[in-house]
Amino acid sequence: MRDFAFALGAVLAFAVASCCTAAAFEIEDERQFGPVSGPQLKVLSTTDISILQPVITAWLDSNPQTGLHYVMASSQEVYQAIASEKQAFDVVISSAMDLQMKLANDGFAAPLPEDALGQQPDWAGWRDLLVAVAQEPVVLVLADGAVPPGQEVPRTRRDLIALLRDNPERFRGKVGSYDPAISGAGYLFAAQDARLSDTFWRLAEVMGRLDARLYCCSSDMIDDLREGRLLVGYNVLGSYAIAWGGQGYSVIELEDYTLTLLRTALIPRNAPNAAGADAFMRYLLSSAGQALIAKGAGLPTVEAAAFERKPHLRPIRLDPGLLANVDGVTRRRFLDEWRSAMEQP
Repeated sequence: MRDFAFALGAVLAFAVASCCTAAAFEIEDERQFGPVSGPQLKVLSTTDISILQPVITAWLDSNPQTGLHYVMASSQEVYQAIASEKQAFDVVISSAMDLQMKLANDGFAAPLPEDALGQQPDWAGWRDLLVAVAQEPVVLVLADGAVPPGQEVPRTRRDLIALLRDNPERFRGKVGSYDPAISGAGYLFAAQDARLSDTFWRLAEVMGRLDARLYCCSSDMIDDLREGRLLVGYNVLGSYAIAWGGQGYSVIELEDYTLTLLRTALIPRNAPNAAGADAFMRYLLSSAGQALIAKGAGLPTVEAAAFERKPHLRPIRLDPGLLANVDGVTRRRFLDEWRSAMEQP
């Protein structure tokens, strides 16, 4: 009987382990920088490795005994890894401001080093828990030759609606955007669009009638634009569009308004290498680190002057108002409305 109980316990333990492994967050890419032995820094991020590689390499040059393990995942998976699975990472960087705000608000973030926060504008952080490491426009991307001869390149959402509506066969199946049901950043952008203008819902209806293709991430949209499978990408992250610009498409900041994202970072409370996380955050927010982020992403550093130079930029505010986006009832209601707009005959 004792042997049977032991065997049964082993089977149950295996089943639980298998269940937990299956439920683990999904990794899109990962890379080890620097030595494998010795101190390690674990970074979880939604940002493509190539964009942050210059700053990682420079930081490791100053910390040659430390290795850095970089894990890339979607914004929803990043949130799940920290909030649900309590995964142990030292730094978390994400484009989904609302999910980052929820992590910080729900007690998952540790205080950031005070001497680093002083280098960022007040509006680029929340308390001492969450801080912007980059700002970037959310843009329209048009493949070369997308606009028919004699027609104007769209400069506003109204222009875009007219272009798509007047050329349905040209754009059918050739328009792409985020799927807000699976992308945290995509949901954030759609919710902000709906807050700023009713034009978004008319655009969603037009895209729905054209059998728009929906994506998890900007990089996939850009790949399809470059390969000719798309003509239009709506609400594409500027860092990806600009980094690969000039290769078969143009990048447009819409003049009615252009959402401007703050890519934010936090240090989890359960960070195994808190001292290393503090040092890395100091470097990310330093003038040298910001310059290297700009080099990798082709974007300006976090600065208020960008909004003065370009009045059409609309910053997404980093404050608790973002939490309304992730309320379960609000999210379900919004996604139901979005599906109704997109599912056109």
